[in-house]
Amino acid sequence: MAILVQKFGGTSLATEEARQHVIEHIKRERARGYQLAVVVSAMGRKGSPYATDTLLTLTSGSQSAREQDFLMACGEMISAAVLCSLLESEGIPAVALTGGQAGIRTDNQYGHARITRIDPAAMVRHLDQGRVVVVTGFQGMTDDGEITTLGRGGSDTSATAIGAALQAEMVDIYTDVEGILTADPKVVENARPLEAVSYNEICNMARQGAKVIHPRAVEVAAQSNIPIRVRSTFSDQEGTLVSSRQTGQVRDVKDRPVTGIAHVAPVTQITVSNTAGQADVQLGVFQAMAKHHISVDFINVTPNGAVYTVFDSEADRAVAALKKLGYEPAAIRDCAKVSVIGGGMNGVPGVMARIVEALTEEGIAIMQSADSNSTIWVLVRQSDMIAAIRALHTKFGLDL
Repeated sequence: MAILVQKFGGTSLATEEARQHVIEHIKRERARGYQLAVVVSAMGRKGSPYATDTLLTLTSGSQSAREQDFLMACGEMISAAVLCSLLESEGIPAVALTGGQAGIRTDNQYGHARITRIDPAAMVRHLDQGRVVVVTGFQGMTDDGEITTLGRGGSDTSATAIGAALQAEMVDIYTDVEGILTADPKVVENARPLEAVSYNEICNMARQGAKVIHPRAVEVAAQSNIPIRVRSTFSDQEGTLVSSRQTGQVRDVKDRPVTGIAHVAPVTQITVSNTAGQADVQLGVFQAMAKHHISVDFINVTPNGAVYTVFDSEADRAVAALKKLGYEPAAIRDCAKVSVIGGGMNGVPGVMARIVEALTEEGIAIMQSADSNSTIWVLVRQSDMIAAIRALHTKFGLDL
């Protein structure tokens, strides 16, 4: 029997009504003949009693990283136990496994552990005995038996890694939206679901602000060439297929240079220029950022200096570190990075011209730009961000 991995996020498990939708998705796929491994997140979001962020408020904040991971792993265990109970009440054999019991082994970096390997033997044994295997996402175990958590996007990563280990036919990521959209629906009302995207496109969208799936999870799936579907828990729609162009599985890409628009805000643009007597300014700037553990992005380096962005929350520290070295940085706060993403834009003339045209028509100044083979980034004032996203969405026909 083919194996299907289903992953349900916190909103999919937050209420009795939502959990019933989860049960129906499991029933449907069992009826289609699949063996099922189901990966669960903690129930709800911050404020919900069993959400991870809520659990963290129960402590003094002085616990060690080990004990913090021990606590953070509890939310997924509650979800797995509750879901197993519901399945059994429906006459569906099920078993709950922690990440460690499921064979997920990690390094010992508490809070942001990396999966080193998965031994799927326990999962396979239960699957062969006709059970739905419910696995706690976001966690694993070291070779010494210590519980670890995988950091941001950990449950998505658990799901695709388990899919790879079980050689699953597909990994279904269930969320509270109909799939991957052309833009943030809170910004663009007529953003529409995409039928299919490539691994590269969705990785870029996720890195540039889209929050449907974590890029690390996509990278794991891409390495094993396992397709992902991003679907809604609250409907039976097929959602968005994420797979490889080379396999021929991605459809709806002909004549589509741009797939979607993503954004990150607020960010601060920092410019450091060479002045008399300042040699190797670029080296000094980026060594200072590294020393102070400040993440940099949108980097342009020229013989005259460097321009880059940091999150607004890091701007004061970044400027102080640079001034301490004798530099005179110029900082422009409240900016937004808007990304135009599409696997079909490589080698297509005129994409940048259309971006400039769309923003010029709206009177929006481009403060900085950069590109790769599948993404063009522009930096604008945050006050212009919504207008910029909407203009670009329309210019590339994404609302049609």
